[in-house]
Amino acid sequence: MSRNPELLAERSNIKAGKSWDKAIVGIVVLVGPVATWITAGLDTRFHWSDSMPPATFIAGIVVAVLAAALIAWAMRSNKFFSSVVRIQKDRGHVVVSGGPYRFLRHPGYTGMSAFTLATPLILNSRWAFVPAAATAAVTVLRTLLEDRTLRNELDGYADYARQVKYRLMPAIW
Repeated sequence: MSRNPELLAERSNIKAGKSWDKAIVGIVVLVGPVATWITAGLDTRFHWSDSMPPATFIAGIVVAVLAAALIAWAMRSNKFFSSVVRIQKDRGHVVVSGGPYRFLRHPGYTGMSAFTLATPLILNSRWAFVPAAATAAVTVLRTLLEDRTLRNELDGYADYARQVKYRLMPAIW
């Protein structure tokens, strides 16, 4: 944030995004994580599922740290990294193709999905995968809708999308 104070101001601006994005943001950043935590707590309390091997905790921590690093790298590389989907004409919005954006069009969502799916491993709850997977699926939907918005409204994005083929997962999508 010290490198780009405008980014903090932009990420705090939650009113200016696309109307379809408001419900999605609520699910991805509030409802989904809270449902995952509550489900994990209830699973632990009532022993709904067997404990996972200790290595899954370590794997979850490793994935979560790498996911957080990817998100931070995406934020550092993209001064237009916003908490809402909008074309930031007021800030001179242009296509960003450096950093992780050389490999994926939406690396922040890749990191968010990976972190979300690592949470049940960390919390030792098989049942917590249900809300975590649903949250990751909503993130995939948001990626699709944001990508469509960028193609239609951001100059140069269609050319960038032809160069960087994958939205979230290299060699997959």
